Order: sequence, then C-alpha cells, then structure tokens
Amino acid sequence: MTVELKYLALVTTLTALMWIPYILNMIMVRGVADAVGYPENPKPMAPWATRMKAAHYNAVENLVVFAALVVVAHVVGVKGEATALACVIYFWARVVHLLAYTFRIPWVRTLAFVVGFGCQMTLAYEILA
Repeated sequence: MTVELKYLALVTTLTALMWIPYILNMIMVRGVADAVGYPENPKPMAPWATRMKAAHYNAVENLVVFAALVVVAHVVGVKGEATALACVIYFWARVVHLLAYTFRIPWVRTLAFVVGFGCQMTLAYEILA
C-alpha cells in the first residue's frame, strides 16, 4: 500500500469516528429516547460537542476533495515525496483542526484548515503538472 493510500485510510477512519464523542454527549444530555428521536425542543448539547459536530461536518466536506485527489493520483501513477508528505501533513492537520475546533482555539483551527487546503492543492498540482 502506498503512503498516500495509507493516509487516505487513516483520514477516512478518523472522520468515521468523529461522531462518537458528540453523540455520547447528546445521549447524556437528552437521554436515549430524545437522542434517537425527533424531540420538538431538544436540550442543547454541550458547547464542545456542538463545535465537534461542526468540525466533523467540515472533515466530511474536505474528505471528498482529499479522497478524490488521492485516488486520481493513485490511478494515474502520480506518487513521490511531495504527494506522500502532503497526505501525512493533511492527516495531522485534520487532527489538529478537530481538536482546535472542539476546544475553541480559533487561530490554530484556521491555520490547520489552511494547511490541509495547501495539502489538497499540492496533490492537485502534482496530478496536473
């Protein structure tokens, strides 16, 4: 397995697991019945859980772009130090983004997002160059 595909699997797994903490908070706050139902006036989740949910949505949105670029690079045989490093950095940027978003660290959150975007653009450049 290439480094790029390995990190695509890691990013996808991270994204797939992000919902667990905020759903557990929802269950603790609302109870199981309201957490799985559609209450008219649901109790609000903890602020950190609301932010984590937003970080999860952001991760899903960006996974589409990252995954497509990694798969295209793999299919056309584009790989090397730049693509491998972009994928490694992207993974860690998403970890930092999740934590910074959850714990309200605004400049770090934004920087992590920009670094991740830069990694996506590095992959795009390597494919299109």
